[in-house]
Amino acid sequence: MISYFDVDKLSADRLLKEWQWLCPESLRLVAINAFGDLFLQKQDNAIFRLDITAGLLVRISDSLENFRNEARKPENQKTWFLSDIEAKLEQYGYRLNPEQCFGFKIPVVFKESGNRPNNVYMADLYECVSFLGDLHGQLRNQPDGAKVRLNIGKRPREDNG
Repeated sequence: MISYFDVDKLSADRLLKEWQWLCPESLRLVAINAFGDLFLQKQDNAIFRLDITAGLLVRISDSLENFRNEARKPENQKTWFLSDIEAKLEQYGYRLNPEQCFGFKIPVVFKESGNRPNNVYMADLYECVSFLGDLHGQLRNQPDGAKVRLNIGKRPREDNG
């Protein structure tokens, strides 16, 4: 199991670079789960979970102290940290280093990822979080079930000049 609160050596700015469309203000990284979800503290001390798989930022606690206390509860470990899924993957021999997370070969936002065996892999944390931030940024105005064309690579200029 990864140490969820051992995040001092990680760069929140680098992790959040492609999430500026959802997280425009300065946030402090306080925890992370094995799937790259970030737990972030706003200036008002509230704690939010950035679910990188779903592309959602959800408030989960009013303070870091409350968050740490609530994080000890088994039901929150399963919900926030996906500890049961992480444990199952470790039984299959997956072992993450501090700059890795579990990623999905086909992101779960796409219906094609459903029930695919061997869809999980050990990803570089920064690359996975960045990729999904860019992906969700491109998909954010699309209705569920829409057919999409993704732009991978260098982005076109957004200004008209």
